[in-house]
Amino acid sequence: MWTHSTVGITGVGSALPEQIVDSGRLQEQAAAAGGLPLPDRMFERATGIATRRLAADTEYASTLAIRAARAALDSAGLDPVDVDLLLFASATRDVVEPATAHIVQAALGSRAHALDVTNACNSFIGGVDLARSMLLAGRVRRALVVTGETPSRAVRRAPADLAQFRDAFAGYTFGDAGAAVVLEPVARGGILDVDTETRSEHWAVAGIFGGGSRHPRGDEHTYFRGDGAELRDVFEKVGTSVLDRVRHRMRLEWEDFRHILVHQVTVPYLERFVEMTGVPRDRLVVTVPELGNVASATLGIQLDRVYDQMCPGDRVLLVGLGGGVSIMTMVWEKA
Repeated sequence: MWTHSTVGITGVGSALPEQIVDSGRLQEQAAAAGGLPLPDRMFERATGIATRRLAADTEYASTLAIRAARAALDSAGLDPVDVDLLLFASATRDVVEPATAHIVQAALGSRAHALDVTNACNSFIGGVDLARSMLLAGRVRRALVVTGETPSRAVRRAPADLAQFRDAFAGYTFGDAGAAVVLEPVARGGILDVDTETRSEHWAVAGIFGGGSRHPRGDEHTYFRGDGAELRDVFEKVGTSVLDRVRHRMRLEWEDFRHILVHQVTVPYLERFVEMTGVPRDRLVVTVPELGNVASATLGIQLDRVYDQMCPGDRVLLVGLGGGVSIMTMVWEKA
């Protein structure tokens, strides 16, 4: 057993596929497949998403996670053998069994305790929280939390009619990506606060419902489907109260955070988030117009983009939103 009093993030990495697909091309494919008379630039106008990255046929969730993991280990100055806990925390996985964490670990050459964590788009921040808990409990010394997301493979690219198109529309926001962080004991700063809110009565609003015991087989259940408006309504009702709790408990104002990283689904939803919460726009790290909704990799990518420019003592608020429905916040201070 090891005694740790404060745990922080000491390395960050991310990975993006090379293939870039713009919204116009994606819309043309869907319209042609179903013979749908879609308005010009409808996808981009409705979502604010101009492009997204798509994994190649030879790239998997583990592929992106491995690339991000190596970058995070390099950032922390560590080797894979220095890690004794590896969590693959993602809404996507390579296979139903075994845990994708083992595929990542085999590629890295680590011998850490390895397992998967999943909670829709909150998988990654949930994995960070779990890893922190295990460090604080003295179970491990260093943890590597990775995600690889390929939700584009659950998008219905050939809707048969307008009804199928509407049911699948939320999926057209998806892009693919990977992210990773290293967690270690730190002398100061670190992860200062974690809060959660879960409203599981809304679990059926959106998801990919195939692959489990309910629908083990069948193409219809392999596509993402969901009601984006209903999800937004739940987040709007619950999300602001969680943020208010955090700021009150920590006695912090928006200006006390160098950056505020929030899960991003579409540009209109991000604008609504700003309107409802009062978060200053200059604190956001906006990725959705360029990358789309990259599921649980969103917060890791944003953190990777600002990590090297941050100074000791800078604080970040991470805000996770996930189907199910769950909301998570985390306050982290760079050591």
